[in-house]
Amino acid sequence: MVSGSLLLTIGGPDGSEARPCPEDWRPSPRRRGGAGAPAGAQRFGRASAEALLLDRETEVAELLRLLSEGRSVRLVGQPGSGRSALLAAVGDAAADIAPDGVVRLSGYRRTAQDLLQDLFAATHHNPGYRPDHHQLPALLAPVGAIVVIDDVEPSGEELEELLATAPDCAFLITVAPDSPPPVPGSRLEDRPVAGLSRPACLGLVARLAGRPLEEHERSWVVDLWFESEGLPLRFVQAAALLRRRDAEVDGLVAARQERHSVFGLVNELPEPEDPAELESELRRTVRLPSVAESASPAVRLAEGLSESAQAVLRLAVAFGGELPTAPHLPALIDEDLGESVLRELADCGLSVPIGGHHRLSSGVLDLLAPHWAPGTVAHGAARHFSWWVGHGSVDLGQIAAEAEVVIGALLADRAAGRWQEVLQLARAAAPALALALRWGAWERVLELGLEAAQSLGSTVDQAHFRQELGVLAFCEGAPERARAELETAVTLRAASGEARGSAAARRMLDLMRAQTVQLPVVESAPEADGRRPGIRAIAVPRRFRNARVPERTRRAVLAVGTAVLALSVLGTAVGLSLAGSHSDRTRTVQPGGSLEETPLTDNLPTAGSTTAGPHPSAPAGGRAPAGGTAVPGPGGTGAAGTKGGGTGHGGSHRPTGGDGPGTSATDPSSGETWGPSPTHRPGGGGTPSPTGGPSTGPSPDHSPDHSPDPGPSKSTSAPPTTDPSPTKSQTDPPSSAPSTPKTSGSASGTP
Repeated sequence: MVSGSLLLTIGGPDGSEARPCPEDWRPSPRRRGGAGAPAGAQRFGRASAEALLLDRETEVAELLRLLSEGRSVRLVGQPGSGRSALLAAVGDAAADIAPDGVVRLSGYRRTAQDLLQDLFAATHHNPGYRPDHHQLPALLAPVGAIVVIDDVEPSGEELEELLATAPDCAFLITVAPDSPPPVPGSRLEDRPVAGLSRPACLGLVARLAGRPLEEHERSWVVDLWFESEGLPLRFVQAAALLRRRDAEVDGLVAARQERHSVFGLVNELPEPEDPAELESELRRTVRLPSVAESASPAVRLAEGLSESAQAVLRLAVAFGGELPTAPHLPALIDEDLGESVLRELADCGLSVPIGGHHRLSSGVLDLLAPHWAPGTVAHGAARHFSWWVGHGSVDLGQIAAEAEVVIGALLADRAAGRWQEVLQLARAAAPALALALRWGAWERVLELGLEAAQSLGSTVDQAHFRQELGVLAFCEGAPERARAELETAVTLRAASGEARGSAAARRMLDLMRAQTVQLPVVESAPEADGRRPGIRAIAVPRRFRNARVPERTRRAVLAVGTAVLALSVLGTAVGLSLAGSHSDRTRTVQPGGSLEETPLTDNLPTAGSTTAGPHPSAPAGGRAPAGGTAVPGPGGTGAAGTKGGGTGHGGSHRPTGGDGPGTSATDPSSGETWGPSPTHRPGGGGTPSPTGGPSTGPSPDHSPDHSPDPGPSKSTSAPPTTDPSPTKSQTDPPSSAPSTPKTSGSASGTP
């Protein structure tokens, strides 16, 4: 069968299983031309229902007016107040109000999803198809019908969901008086169903008794009316008591006539010439039941039933109030006249028709249970129904109508402790109820079967029912419950060594997880002009939200993340050091923490300039010989000489002296005059530089000067001489060509 977008295999050797339904297998429901056959039509008790309509004309007219306006009504009344009869009368009169006619449903022991499925089946041609809760609104939205539902059990939000799924339908439902009130804002209007008036009760009893009431009988009916508040069921049972009394009177009349014909009369007694007067006279000799007995007449009525009717009544008490249909009675109690027996019970007011079968009237089960012990009357019922649900001549409609009876047989065997019979019937009836689309009853049977398997200690059967419950929950949209049931089934099947069954349950788990973690498609909103797209949140699949990561895996992930972060930082630092600056000036950190900026072109060599290594005769102090070539220091400056024993580290060492820019210093040893540095230290006390400025980093060809000699170094492209110039003006920039670092104390300069 097809349920929503799933193709279900029911009752397989490895249990039920679901898989995605192919597109070409999905049915296309077709609307019916008009209202279909009533779902769960009442097949008995129509005469009694018509009789109960006395004094209801005003209520019927008011309900028809509300339904014609598209309003939904909820009838609230006590059991036996005539709600079902009023519902049937309104349904018959409202056939021409809605375009799709009237749809009659039974809400007895049915969930909201069962009622929606019944409504879909009554308005569409597509047997064996159960739409899910996502498809039903689209299928039932165009339906415009008057939907009458008797004995509705769902309430609150479930009932509101039922009404919202078919918005163009007008609903007329009946509920018990203890049912919760509608939620605020509901489209349902409550209408109480009160009892009948006194004249209506008198007329009802006379009509069902089949004769006019005598004066003392009328007084008895009035007393009963005060006590029962006019509930019609009480007067149906009162009429049955009068008929029983009339039967006793008829026996007296027949006995007198027989005595006259056989023995004759020794003494002639005056007798009425009219037989009716004689019957009335004999009737006075039969006592009427008291008001208390009439208020609870179930035991008195049961004692006056025929033997066949009493046997059926005992069976109904054993089944929890459910009466099987007539075809089952020959196999269950060896009764061939099942229809007449069921009619006898209905005429006495002991049973009422509901959903295709009969059940005991309100209060009858509680009154009969202490006096009518079930005994062994239900023994063998499980074997009979196990055979019946699998017979080829039984269709799914019959199984759906008998669902409550099957559950009653299971409950009877459970109460008697016959767990093996419960297990047998549950395994046989569950697939049939699933295919009959009675999923509420299917779930109840599975729960009873699981209880029997647990009582018997059967691991195999427990795994079977667990898997069935998981499949049912998955199809009804309860993934958490489905996961729990299927995981339990996998564990139980693995423990019992069922490889194929365990694989089937695992396939269901995989399908459920695959459908659960599908990410919804979210349409991206148009981005505003001039704005960069923001980071979108990533939807985390449900199976990863609560996943427990092992400690070992967690540590490995943290170590890898730390390593990636460290490599990123190291790579950034290396890249920045190799890329250099994109500006036209470079900066050098001076000794003491100052920065010096020079044009980038100042470090380029000029035509004819050379950079030489340290002179072989250079002293250890780092002073270049007179007229020799100075090697630039590690700062890349043109004159990295020392003054006063200073050591160059990453920049030029200035000779001390000169309090600001524009001043020049004179080397006392060589007489060289140092020109002003292009820049000065922050704070106004900058140190003069003999060249245009340092580079940003140490060149490989520059060596730090560690000589304590305070004399400056100089460089020139001319051949070295022994006579140094008395005054040198450093104007040309030094060469920035890299070279291998040399000994300390060397510097480079320009001529």
